Amino acid sequence: MELTKSEEQLMRYLWKLEKSFFKKLKEQYPDPKPATTTINTFLKKLIEKGFVNYTLYGNSREYYPLISKEDYFSKHMKGLLKNFFNNSVEQFGSFFTKEIDISDEDLIKLKKIVDDKIKSKSDD
Repeated sequence: MELTKSEEQLMRYLWKLEKSFFKKLKEQYPDPKPATTTINTFLKKLIEKGFVNYTLYGNSREYYPLISKEDYFSKHMKGLLKNFFNNSVEQFGSFFTKEIDISDEDLIKLKKIVDDKIKSKSDD
């Protein structure tokens, strides 16, 4: 399931904090901060979508993510690969290396990452 940009922004704050009461979450936003009701709406939607839950302490809720940033990013990338590159890693790699300004140094680092992954798979 995808998040809106506003929901994703709130998740980034929650991932950074790991768990947080509302006041601390709101403090993460730059000025001008969104209205309290707006942030509460985002939290409600994230709870409904299964991304966030909370622990109740009296009248206060401590929110925490149910999905890690890495898991979300992985699912997001798989969706991009499927929807924009027809599940073709080759098409993605071609786009990535041609359309994005990558330095030679970074391409060498990327090649090493791929080579290391290939070597570790062949060692298994």
